[in-house]
Amino acid sequence: MGSGSFSYPAVRPSLIFGARPLRQPSSDRSHGRDMARLPRLDLPGIPQHVVQRGNDRQPCFAEPTDYQNYRQELREAARKHACAVHAYVLMTNHVHLLVTPRDAGGVSRMMQAIGRRYVGAFNARYRRTGTLWEGRFKSALVDSDTYLLTCYRYIELNPVRAGMVQRPADYPWSSYRRNALGMHDSGITPHDRYLALATEPDLRLHAYQALFKDALDQADADALRAHTRQNKAFGNQRFRSRIEALIGRSVGIRPRGRPASAPEKCTWSGPGISDT
Repeated sequence: MGSGSFSYPAVRPSLIFGARPLRQPSSDRSHGRDMARLPRLDLPGIPQHVVQRGNDRQPCFAEPTDYQNYRQELREAARKHACAVHAYVLMTNHVHLLVTPRDAGGVSRMMQAIGRRYVGAFNARYRRTGTLWEGRFKSALVDSDTYLLTCYRYIELNPVRAGMVQRPADYPWSSYRRNALGMHDSGITPHDRYLALATEPDLRLHAYQALFKDALDQADADALRAHTRQNKAFGNQRFRSRIEALIGRSVGIRPRGRPASAPEKCTWSGPGISDT
């Protein structure tokens, strides 16, 4: 996998073995009130930023084997359900993916397949029962013309923002080593915008590395996070208008309402437990 300074954080067994009841959220309370779920924004051929979190922000990976198994399940499910994975990062308690489905519903089918197989193996390994994930995954459509590479960077810089590593290349469970260093990863399908960075592979890798020399714009990071949380379209006005014309509803993010109730404290605050 290449050299790096990443080391695995210790995970308390009590967080893995399911000692506390697990909640199944029945509605969206992200703005302090129940809201009916709208159909997920899901259009073929348009990239999606996908986030899935561990239930109650608890770890969903404990050992290197878990990361390896998830990555294998991701490869197989993406292939089976015709989804092109462009970037990913597997954090201690959540995952980020950048995926383009060939067909409507492909991302949901892919995530369901991963959930069934990965959670089953995880539960068997650690002798636990119940769900592992926090309800439905979150997602946002991403404007490939203006914000796709921003999403690449947001995903692969997650371990740096979480204080786990100093450089994205030091983290073994992301697509950065494939996209920036050219290391083999059969689960990655380059997007056309990535390929357009340069015609020659070596020049393309250098161009991609150069994108990471500057910090990610905080406004872009906040906007992507908000659009993903609300399942909206992340892009310029032209992109949003195009999506609205296709689906017949607004894709702008809602202003925050009353503050949500304070969440329960996470029982572990080690590296990788973050909201990024």
